[in-house]
Amino acid sequence: MDLSCILSQMEMDDEEGTSRLLQQYNGENTRTFTFEQKEEDNRVKLCQSLLRVLESPVGPACQRTCLETLRILSRDKRVLGPVGTRGSVLLLAGLAGLPAAGGEVLAEPRDVPAEDEGERVAVEALKCLCNVLFNSPAAQQAGADVRLARGLCARLRAARAPPHEVRLFSLRLLFLLSALRTDVRASLRDELRALGLLTEVLEQALELRWAGPYEAAAPDPLAPPVAPEGSERATEALKALFNLTLSDIAMEDGAHQLRIISAIMRHLLLLRAQTEEKTEEMHSHAVNLLSNMPVSCLDVLIDTPVCGGLDEYDGKNMEVIQVLLEFMEMRIDKATNYKEGLTPVLALLTEGSRHHRDIRRYIKAQVLPPLKDVTNRPEVGTTVRNKLVRLMTHVDMGVKQSAAEFLFVLCKESVDNLLKYTGYGNAAGLLVARGLLAGGRGDTEYSADEDSDTDEYKEAKPFINPITGHIEEPMPNPMEEMTEEQKEYEAQKLVYMFDKLSGHQLITPMGMMPDGTLAPLQQTVRQCTVESCSSDSD
Repeated sequence: MDLSCILSQMEMDDEEGTSRLLQQYNGENTRTFTFEQKEEDNRVKLCQSLLRVLESPVGPACQRTCLETLRILSRDKRVLGPVGTRGSVLLLAGLAGLPAAGGEVLAEPRDVPAEDEGERVAVEALKCLCNVLFNSPAAQQAGADVRLARGLCARLRAARAPPHEVRLFSLRLLFLLSALRTDVRASLRDELRALGLLTEVLEQALELRWAGPYEAAAPDPLAPPVAPEGSERATEALKALFNLTLSDIAMEDGAHQLRIISAIMRHLLLLRAQTEEKTEEMHSHAVNLLSNMPVSCLDVLIDTPVCGGLDEYDGKNMEVIQVLLEFMEMRIDKATNYKEGLTPVLALLTEGSRHHRDIRRYIKAQVLPPLKDVTNRPEVGTTVRNKLVRLMTHVDMGVKQSAAEFLFVLCKESVDNLLKYTGYGNAAGLLVARGLLAGGRGDTEYSADEDSDTDEYKEAKPFINPITGHIEEPMPNPMEEMTEEQKEYEAQKLVYMFDKLSGHQLITPMGMMPDGTLAPLQQTVRQCTVESCSSDSD
């Protein structure tokens, strides 16, 4: 549609005619997310005209139509100059019913009546603010200046709960502000007490009931899934909480608040949404948030005095740990976007295992059960161990390190135990990074309980190739039929090839230093010579 026609119509101050043309434009561009540059000037002028109309006394229907058009235009970063100003942000905040004006907070937020044109105007204004703040640094600064975050918190704390969509987009705007502005994030956390507020939002969205300190009542197995509206609000609250917990909490009751959040995450991980996709999304955000929690809070995941637990794990409840393991395996099987989808849950399980003995023991029993059949390579097969060992040689360094560190911690950071389950070839990257090629243990102290090998493994152990981690078929010796002269000739040929590759700097011969790290061979030989001379002088 020709924007010049719309601009001409808007200059005539004809509310009905303007609304009709804008509705047609909105219908044609609902799914438009990229815009042609040739009409950029007209789109800027249209933004200015829309703001002028919204400032004038027009009816709610016209306001909503103008806001829909502005929302579509705000997808284009290049035309947001007129919308990213302090005055424009204040105008949109007023239409959204937020109690912010130039930094002066009004006494109470304006109530948004449900199921009427006023609610739809408020929702469209909030959507516009989300787009504008996301795409315009100037609008982000203006939003911080007029203290939008304070208005949003007041809206969410209102005694009369706003309609669902108003709450939903208020939470989304709060998430964007906390993600894009570190100063707003600090204000939300320390001054506005948003941790407690968002915790209350989660409790309401999930209809949570407390059974004891830091323990939510167990979900009814026959209860329906979380309602779509509840899961949507919970997801936005989780995203905002993730931003607020990225840094240490200095509040007086910070530790208590974080333990409450951990308990809510435990409850949420046991719930299901309307679809598998929504359940996975909710659980993914819960995992991300738990990754921000101090490890001292993770005991809340397994300490459930009311619900009880398993005797073999000192009465601890491992239900949510099993959910996390299943979530991890599902993300491995998807084989897409490992860095964002898999590494957070691996990091969470790793730290939980490192600092909580019962969590480590339970996960070890599921992931690394006692070995019996060692005829196949550790990376071959469909078990969780096989899948994790395959990730130890992944092309993405972060994924590779996360998988290796997880298995290393399950083995109580013992090199010998790790090699038993993975083979030297798969573990070499971790051992080089840790300086443990010569064997030994990591720095963390673990309990003294011992791992016992099965009889089948003890019988097979002498025949296992330590590099591949499995029993190999006997291979013929290629030097068996050679004379001594032939062997010497092949050895000299090999030395020559290595020397040539090294001379062209295609490879660098390496040796092991006394501390277990790798270094160029000349350096390691020099070190050994120095140590030998030192010992002789003694």
